[in-house]
Amino acid sequence: MESASSAPGALPYYVALSQLLGLSVVAMTGAWLGVYRGGIAWESALQFNVHPLCMVIGLIFLQGDALLVYRVFRKEPKRTTKIVHGLLHVFAFVIALVGLVAVFDYHKKKGYQDLYSLHSWCGLLVFILYLVQWLVGFGFFLFPGASFSLRSRYRPQHVFLGAAIFLLSVGTALLGLKEALLFELGTRYSAFVPEGVLANALGLLLAGFAAVVLYILTRAAWQRPARAEEQALSMDFKTLTEGDSPGSQ
Repeated sequence: MESASSAPGALPYYVALSQLLGLSVVAMTGAWLGVYRGGIAWESALQFNVHPLCMVIGLIFLQGDALLVYRVFRKEPKRTTKIVHGLLHVFAFVIALVGLVAVFDYHKKKGYQDLYSLHSWCGLLVFILYLVQWLVGFGFFLFPGASFSLRSRYRPQHVFLGAAIFLLSVGTALLGLKEALLFELGTRYSAFVPEGVLANALGLLLAGFAAVVLYILTRAAWQRPARAEEQALSMDFKTLTEGDSPGSQ
């Protein structure tokens, strides 16, 4: 039975709010691209629109949900939770990869220069960090060869980098949104045209989603409580991999 200090309390409501905001971000991105940018296609000038939609779905919505897995599935077996966490990151990476290929292929077809803007630099950095974070996380937490002490030492860095990459993803999306508006609208942006107003509202939703996810992650009382059987397994794992017991240090 969980103690009062570790009880979830208002957690379900904040998780529901995060999902409402996240789905609203995806829906509003689709509406923006559909109403004002002509929709989405691969073999036409609309190929560029694949990029923002995939990045919002992958590196923002799914990445945010992957970070929340350990808060949402508090009573599920830890290995199951790890697998769900890892799979969500895989889906996010694959969708983001499609978005990245789309924009580079579009630039190549149109003869546009690549990687000159701050948005593109931040985006490439996010994508590389995300891939490295997933590979290292897989090696430490899903692959059975990592030692108990290495896992314990790396876990705080893994948690911090996950949150940092997520926030950098949201910041990069905001940069890209502003860049797209300035390219398309130019001086009309300052005239409060409907597309600009909708895009500004989308930016606020992005910031709101990031804020709620970060709040959930930083509440110590909402961390997944350790189960007795998991602690026993950890002791056995350390004994098998390092030849001693957790209490010997």
